[in-house]
Amino acid sequence: MQVSPATIVIASTVVVSVGLFLFVLRRVRRQAKDTMTLRRSIEQELHIPPSLHPVIDPNTCIGSLSCIKACPEGDILGIVDGKAALIVGANCIGHARCALECPVEAIRLVFGTSERGVDLPEVDEFFETSRPGVHIIGELGGMGLIRNAVRQGMQLGRRLKSLVRPTSGGQVHAVVVGAGPAGIAAALTLKEAGLTFRIVDQGSTLGGTIANYPRQKLVMTETVDLPYYGKFGRPLLSKEDLLEMFTSALRNADVEIQHGVKVTGIDGEDGDFEVLAENERIRCQKVVLAVGRMGSPRKLGVPGEDLPKVTYLLLHPEQYAGKRILVVGGGDSALEIAQMLAAEEGTEVSISYRNPAFGRAKQRNKDNIERLIRDGRVKALMSSAVVSIDPDQVTLDVGGSRTVIGNDYVVVNVGGVLPTEFLKSLGVGIRRHVGQAIEKSGKKPVSTSRVLAEERSDERQRIRIGTTLALLGVLILGSLWFVGRDYYPLSIEVRVRSPQHRALRSAGLWGHGIGVAATVVMLSNFLLPLRKHWRRMKGRKSIRHWLTFHVFVGVMSPLVILFHSAFGMNNVVAALCYSSLVCVVGTGLVGRFIYGLVPVTGDRYLEITELRSRMEQLRGNLKPLLEKVRRPRDVHWLLDVAMSAPLEGMNFFRALASFPVDQVRVRAALIACRSLFATRPEYLEFRGMVTRLLRLKHQASVFRTAKMLMNHWRPFHVVLAVFLVLVIVLHIATTTYLGYRWIF
Repeated sequence: MQVSPATIVIASTVVVSVGLFLFVLRRVRRQAKDTMTLRRSIEQELHIPPSLHPVIDPNTCIGSLSCIKACPEGDILGIVDGKAALIVGANCIGHARCALECPVEAIRLVFGTSERGVDLPEVDEFFETSRPGVHIIGELGGMGLIRNAVRQGMQLGRRLKSLVRPTSGGQVHAVVVGAGPAGIAAALTLKEAGLTFRIVDQGSTLGGTIANYPRQKLVMTETVDLPYYGKFGRPLLSKEDLLEMFTSALRNADVEIQHGVKVTGIDGEDGDFEVLAENERIRCQKVVLAVGRMGSPRKLGVPGEDLPKVTYLLLHPEQYAGKRILVVGGGDSALEIAQMLAAEEGTEVSISYRNPAFGRAKQRNKDNIERLIRDGRVKALMSSAVVSIDPDQVTLDVGGSRTVIGNDYVVVNVGGVLPTEFLKSLGVGIRRHVGQAIEKSGKKPVSTSRVLAEERSDERQRIRIGTTLALLGVLILGSLWFVGRDYYPLSIEVRVRSPQHRALRSAGLWGHGIGVAATVVMLSNFLLPLRKHWRRMKGRKSIRHWLTFHVFVGVMSPLVILFHSAFGMNNVVAALCYSSLVCVVGTGLVGRFIYGLVPVTGDRYLEITELRSRMEQLRGNLKPLLEKVRRPRDVHWLLDVAMSAPLEGMNFFRALASFPVDQVRVRAALIACRSLFATRPEYLEFRGMVTRLLRLKHQASVFRTAKMLMNHWRPFHVVLAVFLVLVIVLHIATTTYLGYRWIF
């Protein structure tokens, strides 16, 4: 039975329409869910992030959802108003993977918010504070995560190797204060670099804050190459495993930590410091502070808090078996403490938290505590605050009313107090961050150095990859044309008599082989969505590299397929397949083109008011240059074109059509007026300003339409890509049914 072309076209339209409807429906449902989550977060005060967190520019975001899938902490990011948004900010702990995964740089990393500022030491990209020679690494710099602390310690250790000079008179190159992940990594790297140092810690156990984690607490980390150990860490491991790794590395390096040494001050200057401890003065050239942000445990400030029954750590839950315990706090540590206590036989566990929901905790901890609450093994006192503590009871304010519960012990876990006074006494400046973005030059928070280094490296690699792929594309197309240069220009009637026809025709060994190879490469374009959505491929190279490859394959596919078809379509299925391919590539390229029309500056997109402001500023800057031109009147008409008002009311496509005309006229005029300027630098400055002004005018002309189209082009592109796969399968099935087996 033959099927008419009209039937195939109608069926294809129906399939694409149904696919587009299902795609949009799925997105709408996800958006409704995420919007509701954001609303609940605001009601429960869970929308405010504790420190470093992403801010998504809605004008830049194209809705690829790469950032949502990248976060290791779960659904912290979601879809709101068609764009990515931070929906549970309290759970964000600054992985920064979302910013690295965004293909269009729509995400900025910031410290603090206007609602809740974050106090951080003033540091630069080399970990140096406002006091020269004193460096800060680890959690104290603003970003938690063990892998960040380890990397910063290693980076600083390598940095100090190039800064220090030979020591004398009992002096060491550096004193490392703090034996947590950052301090240990710094000490191991200094040892590897052949430098002298001392590492001291006021505690009595290895690991800093980690040592105070509950037993078997799982810690998120990533693999790094730690000196004297090798591949360090894995996605999930217990506290004991982590400490054993550090112990093994220290043992291999023959590094000894001096415990019980409390640093009280630093005298001297860069290159000649004296670190003041309780019983000695340690001479050194550099000081490394890796003391963490905890400082001292945060107190409740209520009567009875100094009773012996109140503790701020829980290392051995079995000692509380059969007792009545109140846990105060709602973070991960507090929830894990409550879980461990509930596992002890006969223990009555209550947990008090000031908010109506546990927001500042990982999802698995929230799920576990909610299960224990449902089972009656933990009593939850939400929206509560401790009023007073007595020897055999605790008084709480629960939702505005006083409640008294019997109690034997109270475990307080409400965070720590930043050692601000200690840092100020050392001459280290403290700055409050209320939403400042990470800068890409100049002074910047130390904890962002790895992110910035990755961004710079990523940009260089992307340029190299793009150039390599472009050259490879030219080589492939040139080689294919060279092979059939005498065959492809022939008419259909003449081709059949050519000795190359048997091999180069679409069903021939060469032509069919090109089709098979091109199909395999074409389907490799689905590696990009696989990279974004499959957990095992997360973090495999930058998403921008994958996008570059995605564009390369998209552009090359229809060109190579022309050689497979010998520049002709002999049946309806083949024509439909090629048309679908062209549509997919076309929507992709149009999307990238529209994206380029939306004006950008740095890492964010401009609003229309900013565009007008920039145009006015450029106009003002042009005036001094015009005064230096020999015949100003000769360039006035050029300026009339570049400085005319944006065509904001003009039809979008008419505005687009005017772009190349203006470009040709302005560039020709710029070449003609070169001789009117006294010096080449003045001419180049004038040319650059006029070119930027013309581009701003064009962007302002299509601003609103371009932003609207950016919100809708991706669904069409995705649905057409899925339809293309179906048509390719149909094409392969048809050729197989007709007996074409290539080399088989």
